[in-house]
Amino acid sequence: MYNNKNMLDWLGYFADRMCVSPEKIKLLNICNKDKNVVPTIDTHKRVLIFTDDSHEDLFYELWEKGFGDYEMWYAEGCAPGGEVKHVQIKQVLNQKIKASTVVYIENEKTRESVRYGMKNDMFSSGSVRYVGNEIRAVIMSMLGVDTHDKILALMAESIVIEAAITASEGTIIAVEPDAGSRRSMEENVDKFGVHNVKIIPDMTEESLSKVPVPRLAFIVANHYLESDMERLLKLNPSMQFVIYTLDLSILANCKLIFDKLGIKNFEATQITVSKTNKEHIFVTQPSPWLITGSRED
Repeated sequence: MYNNKNMLDWLGYFADRMCVSPEKIKLLNICNKDKNVVPTIDTHKRVLIFTDDSHEDLFYELWEKGFGDYEMWYAEGCAPGGEVKHVQIKQVLNQKIKASTVVYIENEKTRESVRYGMKNDMFSSGSVRYVGNEIRAVIMSMLGVDTHDKILALMAESIVIEAAITASEGTIIAVEPDAGSRRSMEENVDKFGVHNVKIIPDMTEESLSKVPVPRLAFIVANHYLESDMERLLKLNPSMQFVIYTLDLSILANCKLIFDKLGIKNFEATQITVSKTNKEHIFVTQPSPWLITGSRED
């Protein structure tokens, strides 16, 4: 196991060796932990990973996710001083990690940015019809996800993935009542390497008792909206809500539900996106309403 001194010593070692400032290296300790390794590498030019035999197939997993050509330096031991090997990840994809190992991965071509509104073709194809990526970017802005956040998302597969990448130290609870959508959700979790997603099949008290209490709920509304909101408010009386709907009758009923449940700051926003098709004609995407509110002023 790596303590603070070990990690700082290795950070200094690689900063000197690679001639970069330590502040430009992202640290990630995954010893006996499930952390989002793939999204971290995908959004940082330099990552220093501390791992052990609890992730013995790490090199294979990184190769499988498309990082085979990335430059990597690795060494066993808690403190600098031993042999440091320099390879491309694809050269050691079948090598198991058997002891405490430090791994430094570099890829200058990576863009270090928050990636809201990922293209729909990046997600697993299946029974799910994903919301347009421009609309998803607006939704992510409304959610205001932070690193340690806990958010529940009801029938919102692509939102779950983007939120999980941002809340790298938190938990995203994906509620997927439909078996086909649940399979697509599981495929996306594996594809993007997000280990902070908890998938549950429904909104029953039993299912909700197995996951952390969320700060905010993003709900793709159905006619069980009121009972779902009541159940969530029992868990967290200060719950914040973002409701997504294309149904005018649900929109009309939302204000009544919010008033009944004591939710303030009701606000409804409609998003309309039009894009040119192959014939250079503007085509309007489905235009959802997003309704927000919470019990706090």
